Parts: sequence; C-alpha cells; structure tokens
Amino acid sequence: MGDWFAAAQKADAGPVVDEIPFLSRRSPVLCRNGCVASSQPLASSIGLDLLRKGANAAEAAIAVAAALSVVEPCSTGLGGDMFCLYYNSKERSVSAINGSGCSPSQLTMEVAKADCDDGKGAIDAVKFQASPHAVTVPGAARGYEDVWKRHGSGKFTLAELLEPAAVLAEEGFPVSPVTAYHWKSGMHLIKRWLDDGEVVPLLAENGPNPGDIIVNKDMARVLRDLGAKGATEGFYEGETGKAIAAAVQKHGGKLSIDDLKSHTSTFPEPVSTEYRGVRLWEVPPNGQGVAALVALTGLRHLEENNLCPELSPATVGKTADAYHALIEMSRLGFEDARAQVACPYHTKVPNEWFVDQDRIGKRAKELFNPQRAMAKGVPSPSSCTVSFQVADKDGNAISFVNSNFMGFGSGIVPRGCGFSLQNRGFGFTLDDIEHPNCLAAGKRPYHTIIPAMLTYADTNELHSTISNMGGNMQPQGHLQLTIDMVAGGMDPQQAIDNPRFCITDGTRDGKIFMEGGLDETILKELTEKGHDLKVNVVGHDRAVFGRAQIIKRDRKTGVYWAGSDGRADGCAMGY
Repeated sequence: MGDWFAAAQKADAGPVVDEIPFLSRRSPVLCRNGCVASSQPLASSIGLDLLRKGANAAEAAIAVAAALSVVEPCSTGLGGDMFCLYYNSKERSVSAINGSGCSPSQLTMEVAKADCDDGKGAIDAVKFQASPHAVTVPGAARGYEDVWKRHGSGKFTLAELLEPAAVLAEEGFPVSPVTAYHWKSGMHLIKRWLDDGEVVPLLAENGPNPGDIIVNKDMARVLRDLGAKGATEGFYEGETGKAIAAAVQKHGGKLSIDDLKSHTSTFPEPVSTEYRGVRLWEVPPNGQGVAALVALTGLRHLEENNLCPELSPATVGKTADAYHALIEMSRLGFEDARAQVACPYHTKVPNEWFVDQDRIGKRAKELFNPQRAMAKGVPSPSSCTVSFQVADKDGNAISFVNSNFMGFGSGIVPRGCGFSLQNRGFGFTLDDIEHPNCLAAGKRPYHTIIPAMLTYADTNELHSTISNMGGNMQPQGHLQLTIDMVAGGMDPQQAIDNPRFCITDGTRDGKIFMEGGLDETILKELTEKGHDLKVNVVGHDRAVFGRAQIIKRDRKTGVYWAGSDGRADGCAMGY
C-alpha cells in the first residue's frame, strides 16, 4: 500500500512550480487591510485588533511594543530604548525616531575606571558591562509617546493604546516556549542584585516553563501611569523615574532623576542607498544601520564591475560565491560603523559619508577578492531585542525595534516597576579617549538596534518594512533579507527562513556562524576561501541569527505579504 499511496499523493499534488532549496517552514500571510508581524502571537493579536478598530500603523505599533514588554521581558521593555522608521503613504516619505538614552551626567571615564579597574589602570569591559555604570537612560517610554504625538491619527489616547498590555500584565499571560528558554537563561542577571527575601514579578524560582502564567501588576501600574499622565509626569519624573534612579544609585551607579527628566528623543533624517530599483532606509548614528547601507552599496559596486557572480534566484542562498560576497561586504560595513558610529553630537563624519558611492565603491574594489576572505587585521572596535512590523489599510507602515540589550540588560529591577533596566553603556568604546564613541557623561552609546524599510526608488512607494533583531546580526540581517527578496526573488517568509550567516563580533576577522540547512559543498568552499566558520548551528543556538519580521506590499494589487521568524515564538497576522 505504501508505494502506490505515495505515488498517488505525488500525482495529486500537481507539478512543482517553485522549488525552495531550504526548509521553509511557513507560508507567508497574505491580506489586504492591515498586518502585524511580531515575535509573540499575543502581541500580534493586540495590534491586529487595534487595526480593525481603526487605528493606524503607528498607534497599533505602540500597543504591540507595550504588549511585547509584558510577554517578552527577557528581550524588551520600558527599561530599554527604541528606534523606529515610519512610512507615510500620503506623502510617500520615511521618517525616523531615535528613542535612545544618554549615559548619566555624572559618569566619567575616571569613575568607571575606579569601579571597574582591570588592574592595569584601564576599564575591564566585562566588569563594566555587569555594573550599574552601564545603565543608560531608558528611552522607550518617551519614544512611545513621540510616536503617538507625531504619527497618531488622533482617534486613540495613549492610555487606550497601552491598556491591552496593562490587562495582560495584571491578569497574567502564558509564557511561550522560546521565551521561557531565554527567560530561564537570564534569571541570574536579576538574582545578583536582589536583597535576601526580595521578590520581583520577573523572578520565578528557576524561571518560567512554557505555559506558566505570569502576573506582573507592577508593570500594569507603570503602563497605566504612562498612559494617563504621559512620559514626563507618568514615567521620568514620577514614581517610576524615582524608582529607577534609586535602584541604580543603590548599587553604586550615577544615574539621577535629573538625567531622566532631561531625556528627549531625537528625530533625525533617515539615510538610504539604492540597489536594483529599491532604496534601503536606516536610522543614522548612533545606530549601526549605516553598516547595512555600506554593505549593500559595496555589493552593488562589485556586481557593476563584474567582481562577483550575479546575485539571482539561481545563486542567492545556493552558492558559496554569493555567501562570500555578502560576508565580505558585511565586514566592510562593520569596519566603517565601528570606526565612526557614535552619539550624533560627537560624530566626526557626516551621515552622507556612510553612503558616499565613490568612497565605498573604491574600498569594495580594493578589499574584495573573489577567491579569498579579507586579510586579517586589528579588529574594529550580543543582545536581546524585539522587532516588529505593522502596516495599515491606508498603506502606512512602521518598522519598530525595542530592546533591553543582553537579555534582561543590567538585570536591575526598580522597586515596584516590574521591568529590568538596560545596560546599553556597554556599547561605548572604553579604551580610546580619542574615539568618537568613547565613554563620557551625557552621551548616547553606539547602538545595535535598527529598524529598516525598503521603498521603490522610482516612486518612493513602500516595498517592505523589515527588521532582524539581535545585536551585531541586525545589519547583516538587513543585507541578507534585502538580497533574498530583491535579487533572490523570495517572498518575505522564504527570505526569513533562508539559512543565515552571522559574523558574531562584527569584526574583519571574526568567526562566522553558519545556520544549519546549508549544503556541505557551500561550507567547504567558504572554508577554502579562508573563512573561519562554525557550521550547522541549530536549536536554541540559532538565536545568534536573530528574529526577522517582514511585511511587503505588492505595488500593483496593494496586497500585503508578511513573514515572521520561526526562530522565535511569534507570527504574522492580517485581515
């Protein structure tokens, strides 16, 4: 029976029209009126519900971000920062909000050295990362409010957008499987700061198991304060802000209530580069998105000068030469970013430098060898994050990233708040006082979290809104997802499922993790070219490749095609 039954199934299936050379686990979600793609189904459903009620993409995004801060606190929350790109369909324009915070006004290099000395008169990076000095002002709360003020429709109050998340926190939510794993892995970050007998909502005895119900009434209080009173009175200058400053100072940090009161978002002009008729948009420094722009620009110059094989559906994800070109240009992008990305008030080059066609083209041609990996050199100077996409019935879209950094970040939980504080100060350069990103008071650090968008270069219509959270993976992910769709002809879900590479430390000679599912011939050829590989990365170790979310809009029909990463718990939803 087995033979004829298998044959009948094959016959009934019809001809294979489009064979996928990797294991694509999901179909894309197709819809017409609105769509949400995030790492948590509960958050996606909250965003979709608001879209159905008439919210626009920005308003739904605030609700999704708040929900994610409740259900995935080991990645994101109000103790961290946010960045976003917003696409206005009427104006066909892309705008940015940088919701990252500064280092304390009283934190100097001398203070950090005194508390985190390496025994040789310098700062021990490991000690600094684990210290309260790495806590920077959390910018997410102000960022949520700024998204609402700048891009909201006026139909919903901030309180109404935050209430669904507050209800989740107050009534309890079941923990998803991948989240439970990372939550357990980060419990030590919280426990190290607690007094004997102290209990916080984020703390289960050994971390939650999948399906455990977590209640976080402290977080519900914080969200409702923020919604009712706004970011200034309801967060930075109120009960929450006072608790944040007290918690950091209790452990020897310098963050003060004045630092919190003075925090503002910035609204920089996005930067972009063109590739095959589409334009990739990124938030400029202090974010590392420019690394993706440099890499994509370099790749374009390689193709135009016949220095690498043509990237096409026949080569993308299928040949060592294609992976080699993407890896090498990622290194080029990281080199520029590590050298020049810093607080926008301390940078030494203009944003245009990162997309200078002549400069990047010359460097790409000088450094790229189709047969060999770049020569090793002095390294140019990991995280947990959530990223998600929302698009509405009018064609507006938002790419939103919100992060703690390194799981629970610092692990410091302000009393009565229900969230942990980030340790973004670890992004500073600690050993070179001449570097534009050197540690200093009142300064924004080099930031890994980056949203992205693609528009059609000829009309500036929305092509897609994308992100790929995960520390140094993010610009590499933007490059790979863009190439998968634009050159490889993949739909959003295929692009997300395509096996990825990750230069884990973002340096010229860093080890490259290669995801399981790649043909052994590709891995062998890359090794022969001189790449230092860790191959067949699978299971929870795939977290190094981040979690991507994409919503693409068909410019002819207006249909949304959405994909969500199977490396996380989430999904895309549309209506």
